[in-house]
Amino acid sequence: MENTFKGITDPFVLKNGVRIPCVGLGTFKLTNDAEGVQVIESAIVDCGYRHIDTAAAYKNEASVGKAVKASGVPREKLFVTTKVWNVDRGYSQARQAFDLSLERLGLDYVDLLLIHWPATQKHYMRWEQVNIDTWRALSEIYAAGKAKAIGVANFKPSHLEALMDEEIQPMVDQIEFHPGYYPKETAEFCRENGILVEAWSPLGRGKVLESPVLEKIAAAHKKSTAQVALRWILQHDALPLPKTTHLERMEENADIFGFTLTPAEMKAIDEMPETGYTGQDPDTVDF
Repeated sequence: MENTFKGITDPFVLKNGVRIPCVGLGTFKLTNDAEGVQVIESAIVDCGYRHIDTAAAYKNEASVGKAVKASGVPREKLFVTTKVWNVDRGYSQARQAFDLSLERLGLDYVDLLLIHWPATQKHYMRWEQVNIDTWRALSEIYAAGKAKAIGVANFKPSHLEALMDEEIQPMVDQIEFHPGYYPKETAEFCRENGILVEAWSPLGRGKVLESPVLEKIAAAHKKSTAQVALRWILQHDALPLPKTTHLERMEENADIFGFTLTPAEMKAIDEMPETGYTGQDPDTVDF
């Protein structure tokens, strides 16, 4: 499909009108120290990133907050996401956890707040109610203006359905999504319900970069396999969140707008064999 984005700050528009830059910087495994601050600051200042994705579980929210301030970019020009971790499910726990996240970030608000993983029947008899209770905490945070948008991560349609009856519905679902792992059912459910899909591990933990399918397409466009993978995600109307600590790779990951994959190329990538999948099924994970 045709994509009109011209740069990483061009926005998707969420169902509540909030604008979210179409490529974000993932920070999973990024350190919570001066080095981590420098990586994020360089992404903002040197590479033009305006969308930073973190989580309480990453234990680097403080680095994100410091980098946001050090960058000199006005706060309203940046988009910061964090997430409520699994041990903080439930109404009161989620409210308290968010307050601690905001304190670590050193910010007055976040742009997007997500439930990191769904409660499921593996851990809870009343798992749907646990998700609803957590969601109601996020809805109150949103109503208070402390989060400009709210959503979920790693939710399948079976987990999302209970939230679709709530007054405020999820605006984002951040899921594993990359060449070699195309969660079509979830992506289609989200599209039908106006939920933006964000793609974590968009390069399949690096394992898709040597795919013969991607190598052939990359050669045709004079691009890298990473750029083709990220472009494929964008052309599925999903938002990629590549992570790297290397400046040159940040720049490469941002340079995905001068070409368009053909329908045949999109289909070839759609049909790639499973590659780079983490195996983290929300219904079976043990964390």
